[in-house]
Amino acid sequence: MTLDRPSTALAISDLTDQALRVRAVEAAATYDVEMLTLVLLAYMRSGSRRGARTSAATLSAYRGAVQDYVPWARDHGVQLLRPGARDGGRYLAFLQERPTLGRGRSGRLSAATIQQYLAGARALHRALAWAGASDANPFAATSAPADRTPAIERRPPYRDELELVLAACEPRLAALLLLCAHGGLRIGEALQVQERDIEAGRLVVQGKGGRVRRVPLSRRTREALAALSPIDVDGHYFSWTYSQAAHRMRRASADAGLPGYWRGFHAARKSGGTRLYERVKDFTRVSLFLGHASVDTTRRYVAVTADDVAAEVEDF
Repeated sequence: MTLDRPSTALAISDLTDQALRVRAVEAAATYDVEMLTLVLLAYMRSGSRRGARTSAATLSAYRGAVQDYVPWARDHGVQLLRPGARDGGRYLAFLQERPTLGRGRSGRLSAATIQQYLAGARALHRALAWAGASDANPFAATSAPADRTPAIERRPPYRDELELVLAACEPRLAALLLLCAHGGLRIGEALQVQERDIEAGRLVVQGKGGRVRRVPLSRRTREALAALSPIDVDGHYFSWTYSQAAHRMRRASADAGLPGYWRGFHAARKSGGTRLYERVKDFTRVSLFLGHASVDTTRRYVAVTADDVAAEVEDF
């Protein structure tokens, strides 16, 4: 008797322990990228990681990592169920020498990208252990060299050109961008905004980890939202997925005469944090505004100029 092939991560989670193990063993033995991806996503969403919640961006990154790692393992004789002790290091060496197909300045993958691939491959082996297929993890002692370039320099906030992009956006898209660039919202938070969330010029946001914060909206953001009609009976303003919203932003950037300018909504969120810091000079207040659990995270979001204290030391 053959088992029906699960087509979603939820279907994988609903399997019995024995059926899950059979599917995971079969997928690993045949290097079935699609099935292994479903096993990983089911593991990430299972709550097995001490109740941690995983963002859509992380799930997408891990999905891409599996699509890279599994074919490499197949082509290099790595048995996913019984990997060798050196196989994690072999994959790291491959990534460090792998060309970027012209997308990187150095012609090699960045340290951050390598770390992302390794994290996804490491998570896949944890998922196989969760499924009862294998307890081996060749990446347990493998780590990529740290990228010494500050994150804010690798992925800086948008600056003045953002106004040109806003001018090229249709009203609903402009409102979404303002929620990120002025309100400091994560794109996932912005896409879920409802009319009832706005109270006296503040936006009630359900953030990471279930934390609730009340974000003051700029005049432009309030006016942009007031000009829109909700799209459904629940009062949502947006119906787009992340990919659909990003596609519209790339097109708006091109219409503004800035093709290739768009680097994602997170840079817009950093713009909001940076502009607020320039006015209040207080990381704690910016941290509360962005909804960070730690001020240390906020420090990586804010672009501080090299001469930020020049005026203060002038009369020392």
